Amino acid sequence: MIQTIRKAWGIPELRKKIIFTLLILLIFRIGNAITVPYINVSALKSQLDMMGTTYFGLLNAMSGGAFAMATVFALSIQPYINSSIIIQLLTVAIPYLERLAKDGGEEGKKKIQSITRYTTVAIAILQAVGYYFMMKRYDLLAADGIWPALVIIVTLIAGSSFVMWMGEQVTEFGVGNGISIILFAGIISRVPNMISGMIDGVKTWSSVRSGTLTLETLTSAGYSAERAQQVLDSAIAPWGVVLLIVGMLALIVFIVFINDAERRIPVQYAKRQVGRKMYGGQSTNLPMKVSMAGVLPIIFAQSIASLPITVWSFIGVPADGTVSRAIYDAIDTKSVIYMVVYFIMIIGFSYFYSSIQFNPVEIANNLKKQGGFIPGFRPGKPTVDFIKKVLNKITLFGAIYLGVVAICPLIVGKIIGNSSVSIGGTSVIIVVGVALETVKALESQMLMRQYKGFLE
Repeated sequence: MIQTIRKAWGIPELRKKIIFTLLILLIFRIGNAITVPYINVSALKSQLDMMGTTYFGLLNAMSGGAFAMATVFALSIQPYINSSIIIQLLTVAIPYLERLAKDGGEEGKKKIQSITRYTTVAIAILQAVGYYFMMKRYDLLAADGIWPALVIIVTLIAGSSFVMWMGEQVTEFGVGNGISIILFAGIISRVPNMISGMIDGVKTWSSVRSGTLTLETLTSAGYSAERAQQVLDSAIAPWGVVLLIVGMLALIVFIVFINDAERRIPVQYAKRQVGRKMYGGQSTNLPMKVSMAGVLPIIFAQSIASLPITVWSFIGVPADGTVSRAIYDAIDTKSVIYMVVYFIMIIGFSYFYSSIQFNPVEIANNLKKQGGFIPGFRPGKPTVDFIKKVLNKITLFGAIYLGVVAICPLIVGKIIGNSSVSIGGTSVIIVVGVALETVKALESQMLMRQYKGFLE
């Protein structure tokens, strides 16, 4: 990977693209440091720390912590991602969009891209309004009124739209997929905070063990009971840090292995004579990636599975000893019920996305038109049934892999008594996947340059 980047840097054309990408990321980081006016940032951060395992925790992780700091780019690239997913799903359901995607060519792609942009702005408006009312609900605004509300909402919408534009510029003039690169940069920016959080957690654990830090000392120092308990829960034992580091490294190796894994179905093309020439007869394969749906099933599953507890957090956490509190604890994002539901939903969404992205009937028809067949299976329905069977097996394995990656951080957080690692699996999959894709993009561009030089 490092060698590929060094070689790419030695090529003037690619060096310009890398520098352009880095400049866009610099602007992105600067925007993440500029806070929106009329917001009590410290109070917002404390509130979101307590809601870290809800949907807001996911938004905060995807934005690189900007969501909790109420910066200009607080909504980050999330509206665009949601918009892309929605349009992708509607492409299957709406015939007009399906025709644009399949038969529209370059013009059709531009129309779909335009629709995606408008949908992004609409989602950004909804999220910005929801973000404002959440802060108003918890009394996190430094000033109230129509003007502060207008400034906050318009700033957040403009920031999200600008991030979308920067992502498209990176895709066109930079290296790799711009949206993925910005998402990658946001997650990576949290690494220093994660390291300092681990150090503070070990210090807290040491103070708790020595008896100098207790619930009573914290409440007497002015902490609320809920905030004091949160500080005590952030304690991490030294062996917990070692477990986290080893687990993270093992997770990265596992993700890299699965990311490149694929099932190759052999395909044979029949010989056919056209005039005096013989065509066909060669053997090839039909690759089917194990992790076909990527990280989307995790994002969707976590958003829906954490929705009840997120809505309940808006209403207010029930008092201890009540039936409502018992239900709240049962569906909390640290509970066993949540983990089971979360795991099942990941498997369900994995099958859903695989069925959208890979159509066995269409693949079988294309093979038949091109004179290809799978050895041992007749063209038509037998080929379709075989591809479906292989697809179901691969999807199941890929879904279990995603479920394990998503659930393991939750289990580790429960073991070491710290819930801040609950979305670590999602972040690692995104970071590793984007890094591998970017390296492949650099390699392909270097390969194209070599072919170009050879032809010239």
